[in-house]
Amino acid sequence: MAEVLSFTVPSGSDKTLFVWDLSPGPEAEALQHSLFTVFSEFGLLYSIRVFPNAPDVTPGFYAIVKFYSSRDANRAQKACDKKELFQKSPVKVRLCTGRKMHQYPIYPLSSFKCQELANYYLGFNGWSKRIIMLQKVSDFRHKEDTSPAKLSTRQSMTYFCALEVVLPAYECQSRGTGIAEEYMEHQEDPLEFLMKKKKTQKLAIQKALSDAFQKLLLVVLESGKVAVEYRSTEEEDSATEEFKDLIQVSDVSWNQSYQGEEECLSDFSLDEEFSNCS
Repeated sequence: MAEVLSFTVPSGSDKTLFVWDLSPGPEAEALQHSLFTVFSEFGLLYSIRVFPNAPDVTPGFYAIVKFYSSRDANRAQKACDKKELFQKSPVKVRLCTGRKMHQYPIYPLSSFKCQELANYYLGFNGWSKRIIMLQKVSDFRHKEDTSPAKLSTRQSMTYFCALEVVLPAYECQSRGTGIAEEYMEHQEDPLEFLMKKKKTQKLAIQKALSDAFQKLLLVVLESGKVAVEYRSTEEEDSATEEFKDLIQVSDVSWNQSYQGEEECLSDFSLDEEFSNCS
């Protein structure tokens, strides 16, 4: 039976494990690391959260472990329930299906989590990204105080990014767009300008990458093989064309945008030098 995974925050109760009877000895951070070591053997984890027991309960901790895959969560529950794992006493592990869980909105994964999920199921060389456009949108000045004595403005820096995620083995491409805005507090400070510029570019690329992944579905078979399904609408396909009309002032040409920027910003680091990002 196939399982379909999307690039969204996992919300199903069948993907979430409740772990309790955790010993009070180790610190919460060390306990979280031990839980990660054990449960990551069964599949990719979205999150692990450790909490102290209520004051009127036996001292110790409990944890919420969330997987991307319900199949992985089910295997982990069966293998780990009533086992000692990393402590001298057994722990209890249950799927969070005993009670009806609240229905929350579906949120897209962050760009980092999207890459983590893609790397796990497609391989580090199974996908790549190509920046199509990274351009500065017109600056806007925002009034902070309209009184004559305190009339002042803030200048915002806004970048638009369009990029393409490519999956060569599946002959599949997915495009995404993102816009990011940052405010300039000291317009005359060149260092602040450079830092804000790079931060805004980084955020725009991250949003575009996440948007591109939202249109992809991973179909995981019981054999472990993975298929990819691309889903789009006419409105999504025309998004890049519509945003082109919004760009009024540009400090990066379309043809030059990804040739230099992709190499410099591909790992989304703010610590790189600006010399290669002109």
